Amino acid sequence: MARQTSPQFISSVSAKPRLRLPGPSPASKGESAGRALRRRSPRKNHAAIGKLPPRRDAVAIIIASNKGRVEKLLPIRHSRMLESPFTFFRGAAAVQASDLARASSSGIITQCCGDAHLMNFGGFATPERRFLFDINDFDETFRAPFEWDLKRLATSFILAARWRGISDAHARDIATATVRGYCGEIAHAAAENTLDTWYAAVTWKDLLRDVRDDPVVFDRLKQITVEAKHHTSEYVFHKLAALRGGKISLHDQPPLLYHPPGQDLMAMAGRFFKGYVKTLRWSNRLLFSRFRIIDAAFKVVGVGSVGTRCYVVLMLGEQNEPVFLQIKEARKSVLAGHAGPSPWRDEGERVVVGQRLLQTASDIFLGWARGPEGRFFYVRQLRDMKASVDIASMNAHGLDLYASLCGQTLARAHAKAGGAPRIAGYLGKSKAFHKALGEYAVAYADLTEQDYESFRRAAASGRIRTETSPA
Repeated sequence: MARQTSPQFISSVSAKPRLRLPGPSPASKGESAGRALRRRSPRKNHAAIGKLPPRRDAVAIIIASNKGRVEKLLPIRHSRMLESPFTFFRGAAAVQASDLARASSSGIITQCCGDAHLMNFGGFATPERRFLFDINDFDETFRAPFEWDLKRLATSFILAARWRGISDAHARDIATATVRGYCGEIAHAAAENTLDTWYAAVTWKDLLRDVRDDPVVFDRLKQITVEAKHHTSEYVFHKLAALRGGKISLHDQPPLLYHPPGQDLMAMAGRFFKGYVKTLRWSNRLLFSRFRIIDAAFKVVGVGSVGTRCYVVLMLGEQNEPVFLQIKEARKSVLAGHAGPSPWRDEGERVVVGQRLLQTASDIFLGWARGPEGRFFYVRQLRDMKASVDIASMNAHGLDLYASLCGQTLARAHAKAGGAPRIAGYLGKSKAFHKALGEYAVAYADLTEQDYESFRRAAASGRIRTETSPA
C-alpha cells in the first residue's frame, strides 16, 4: 500500500511576525543543543530494547506493583490483563518503565504522560464545551526522557494491530506513522510562538475534516461525537443511581460499584472535600459550593488502575442537576525511581500538575487532597462528554490515521510542557529515528507477548490469582 503524508490534525494559530533581536534565539540554541546530543546518543540506538537483566521476571514486577492495592480486587486486575497481550500491556506499565531505564536515552527530559498507550487518548468536553481530542490519563505522569512516551505509544499500536489480525509489516507501518506524526508536529511546534504552542488544540471537527475522504472512518468518528453527547452526568445518573423511597442513592453493582460495609463514605467525602477545595481556583471553589453531596461508593476502573482506591461521589446542584466526581487514589508513578527522584511530596498534586501542564484544557473540578490513612487522591469529573475510539472496529487504514493523530497529540503535549526546539533538533529531518522506533516497537511487542505467556503460566500455576482461581 502506498504511504501517504499524515493528515495534519492539530489546529494552531498561524505564524506571527517575529521581533528580530541580535544573536541566536533561545529556540535556535535549543535545536543546536538537541543536534549535539546525537553524538552522545545516536538516534539509531533507540532501536534496541536495551540490556535487560538475565533473570528478568515481568510477573514479579507486576506482583510488586500490586503492593498497597485492595487485595480482593487483584483477581479482577489479573483477569483483565489476561484477555490479550494488548490488555496485558496496558496493565504492565511498571514492566516497560523498568526496561526503558536500561535502554539508550536521548537525555532530553520533559513532562511525560508516563502511560501513553493508545487507549489513554480520547475526546472530552472543555470548560467552554468544546469537544477536543487529547491525552486523558495522567496517573503515571513524571519528568523523564521524551522518547519513553513515544516508545510506549508505538508499541501499543503494534500489539493492537496484531490483535486485529493485521500483518506485522503493516503493523510496523502503523507504529511508524505514530513516530512520523510526532516528529512532524514537534518540528512545527519548535518554530511556533510560545503562546501559540500553549493554546494549540485538536477539535473533533478537525478530525472529521481531515478524514472526510475515508467514509468508514468519517462515519465512525461522527458516531462517536453523537455518543459522547450522551456521556454526561445526567445520562450516567440513570445507570448509576436510582430514587428509592424518596431518597436518591447510587445502586450497588458488585464487584465494580458498591458501598463498603462498615464505612461511612459520605462522612469521609465531606472531610476530604475540605482539603480538596483549597486546590481549586477561587471561582471554581464558589461553583463547587453550590453542589451538595448525595451519596458515595467504591468503584473499580480501568485495567492498570484496578485495585487502587477509587470512589464515585454523586452531587446535586441548585436545580437538582447531578454531577459525578471521581476520587481516585494517586500512587507513586511507575517512572519514579527509573527517571530520578520525584519533586512531589503529594502524588495527587503530581497528577494534577502534570495534567494541567500536558493537556490542552483541564476539568474545572480537577484537584487533589489527602484521604483516609494519609493516602493521596485526586479528583475529576467521572463523565463529561468523554469518548474513546473503538479499536475493535478499526481497519488497518483507520489504525494508521489514529496512530498519526496520537503521535501528533503527544508531540503537542510535550511541546506545551516545553523543550520542543531541543527535541526537534535531536530528531532532525531524516528517517533515522522513525526507523529505530519502528524496530523498537516490534521488538518490544515480541517481548510483551513473551511476558504475557509467562503471566498466563503464573495464573495457571496459582502464582497469581484470577477471578476463576479457587477461593
